[in-house]
Amino acid sequence: MLSLIRRPARTISFVCEPQDYGVIAAPQPAKSVLPDWFRKLPPVDRQHLTVANNGLTVKRCMPFLDAMTTGWILPLAATVRLEIKDDGRTVTAGWEFDRVMVSNHGAHQVAGNPKEPSPPCKFHNYWSLRTPPGWSCLFVPPLNRPAQPFECVAGVVDTDTYSAHIHFPFFATQSDGIYVIEKGTPLVQVIPFRRDDAAIPAEIRPETGKEAAERETVYRNTIAGQGWYRKWARAAR
Repeated sequence: MLSLIRRPARTISFVCEPQDYGVIAAPQPAKSVLPDWFRKLPPVDRQHLTVANNGLTVKRCMPFLDAMTTGWILPLAATVRLEIKDDGRTVTAGWEFDRVMVSNHGAHQVAGNPKEPSPPCKFHNYWSLRTPPGWSCLFVPPLNRPAQPFECVAGVVDTDTYSAHIHFPFFATQSDGIYVIEKGTPLVQVIPFRRDDAAIPAEIRPETGKEAAERETVYRNTIAGQGWYRKWARAAR
């Protein structure tokens, strides 16, 4: 049965059981949980600034930054220990929290997948998501962030109708050992989208002369002046 609570248009709601609120790690806007390496990175690396090299880092790259800051981060609810053994063939998990944090999938479900021999596992998530009618959510591994000893599998859920908890299949990605994954570690990046927008038709054809000229103008403006793409992209939105 769908919730009867009204939500403002274009609002995503993250809800949990009352006893979990303030206990499990809460979702955060992706732009508010940028990784330390990125925060410490200067916009211009003066050590590499030369006549032939402008010294700019990815901190000045809007496509990189936009990918990193889009949507929301769903974190790990509580601290988990992963033990990887047998050259990655065995993965076990432990935790002190009073809810299940990790379970296993049958390996036959993904036989032949590129992550073999790592078995498929699943992180349990205790936030349910609700979006306006016609909106779904894309769940992907956190974009442009440090690698963890696991990688969640990407998926799309119609969160306007599916209000149950969404758990996240994952594969261990590191060598044998014991890894502590702290409460609040980003599990997935949540990117809401309107399904109508995702279903637009496509054209596949040669470009016209006008399109070629526009492409060249955009490219030359991009390399001619620092910050042009940032200003142009924002103005076009």
